Amino acid sequence: MQIGELAGRAGVTVKAVRYYERLGLVAPERLPNGYRDYDDAQLRAVREIRELAATGIPPGKAAPFIACLGSGHARSDECPASVAAYLDGLAEVEAAIAVLEARREQLARRLATATGEVPAAPDTGYGCTVAGDHPTG
Repeated sequence: MQIGELAGRAGVTVKAVRYYERLGLVAPERLPNGYRDYDDAQLRAVREIRELAATGIPPGKAAPFIACLGSGHARSDECPASVAAYLDGLAEVEAAIAVLEARREQLARRLATATGEVPAAPDTGYGCTVAGDHPTG
């Protein structure tokens, strides 16, 4: 299939497919006329890259997942390198949360100083269920 068809079937733009090629995540065959020729493996890879991006794993960090698929695994996260990429992603999220929590506390202190109020104790959880914080039934 040509690049436009691949992009349409995968739910991405042609520009995105070309970007994935530059990253080395997809490598189509070239026809004698110079056109790119994609197969179902590239379609699957592009769909996986899109799904990973939706979870916060950018295309630049999708290589372990695509390599896992390319090695014949049914799922892109069945390989140790993919699990390591998930762990790295979680560590990045945790670090970002810590930065935001510190920022929130600084803002609350400054607001309290500005208004002469005592800052309230931070609410934990923010509406999220944290493992171990819910009753077992």
